[in-house]
Amino acid sequence: MQHGKLLLIDDDRLQAQIVRQQLNSFRSSVFEFEWASTYEEGLERLLSEEHTACLLDFQLGPRDGLALIREAREKECAVPIIFLTADSSPDIDIEAMNAGALDYLVKGEISPAMLERSLRYALKLSETLAELKRLATRDALTGLLNRREFNRLLAEESERSHRFGRPFSLVLLDIDRFKSINDRYGHPAGDSVLRETAERLQGLMRKVDRLARFGGEEIVALLVELDQEQAHDVAERMLEAIRSTPYAVEGQAAGISVTTSAGVAAMPGKISTAKELLSAADDALYRAKRGGRDRVESA
Repeated sequence: MQHGKLLLIDDDRLQAQIVRQQLNSFRSSVFEFEWASTYEEGLERLLSEEHTACLLDFQLGPRDGLALIREAREKECAVPIIFLTADSSPDIDIEAMNAGALDYLVKGEISPAMLERSLRYALKLSETLAELKRLATRDALTGLLNRREFNRLLAEESERSHRFGRPFSLVLLDIDRFKSINDRYGHPAGDSVLRETAERLQGLMRKVDRLARFGGEEIVALLVELDQEQAHDVAERMLEAIRSTPYAVEGQAAGISVTTSAGVAAMPGKISTAKELLSAADDALYRAKRGGRDRVESA
């Protein structure tokens, strides 16, 4: 049996009573019910991400549900939304789907069985879309963002920095002598080291930061609202998290010691483009390698 929490955003009290009654008639699902009667209250509750699904009315006083869907999606809300309207026009159907709704129901035609089916369909489709997004944006080995998604986020952050003059930094890390780990302990051990390195670094990141596998044994961190000096301090903590505890490797009772080197660069300043920022971080990383490894260098 399917369980969840359903949010209805609708300014009609009668519609709220109807939906509550229909939920009680479900045959194979149990949903806790919550009702928001205004655009502002509905958006706030929707963005809390506490709900399994949302039913959203087209007309919300002077504003409409299409705008609410777009605003929620812009804020990366992943709650599946089913659009409700008294208008059976196919144009509204298309608009709702384009805005991000996963299904569309016409008021007055909704039965408990139809609503239950729609919720089941929307939840399944939402899971499928989330998995497709994960596969498209995540590195399969480490679970970190992949390089393509990182480049997209870097371009966005670079644009924001130009527009508002806000700082951000990159920390580009490389596992020292990674080839020797693969040669000595085998590629499964190397994969294990990469996965655990990702886990250790993720533990240091704030919610606003982004961590990606940049390629091979390189990992890059995008640190929002941090200047170069602050990012250098973060990089030092990242290196300490790697060196502080030996890595468990099958067949090695004592574990193996791993170190990393890092290059740091920031915007805005002398660096004005995302390409220049990456190049500066890479140059700093190269200096860290030449300087003896297990160290941080800044652009």
